Amino acid sequence: MKGTEENAIIIRKASLSDFAQIVKIESLSFEKPYPPALILSLLYLHSDMFYVAVINNEVIGYVVGAKKGSGHGHIISIAVKPEWRRRGVGSKLMKALLDTFKERGLKAAVLEVAISNKEAIAFYKALGFEKVDLMKRYYPWGEDAYVMVKKL
Repeated sequence: MKGTEENAIIIRKASLSDFAQIVKIESLSFEKPYPPALILSLLYLHSDMFYVAVINNEVIGYVVGAKKGSGHGHIISIAVKPEWRRRGVGSKLMKALLDTFKERGLKAAVLEVAISNKEAIAFYKALGFEKVDLMKRYYPWGEDAYVMVKKL
């Protein structure tokens, strides 16, 4: 059954019709979620690098990135519905975004992650990201963040 489920997951570009489901995933995934207006802005501004994971017409995860500076892709956010975590959804989403970065000629992917988010840090390390810096009080609530980078 597990293989069947994973094979049925489709990764595609996000569309405006996915907005409500993306907002729901965001609220389920983060203690301090992005406001819906910001997610809507990301959908418009970065539609070429905004992907969703879909199964049976239900959005179960998303990732959004952007070209940053000279030759870097920035991973703005990634989230997967809690019941779909640890089933390869996040890895498939990241692969789609990282492949897009490579196709655009970008040489590295960069992201920030809260130092308390051990699960996400382990996920990023498993994908080949390395901690390269610490940003003090990066988040609005004062928490520090690691900057992690993966060469493409």
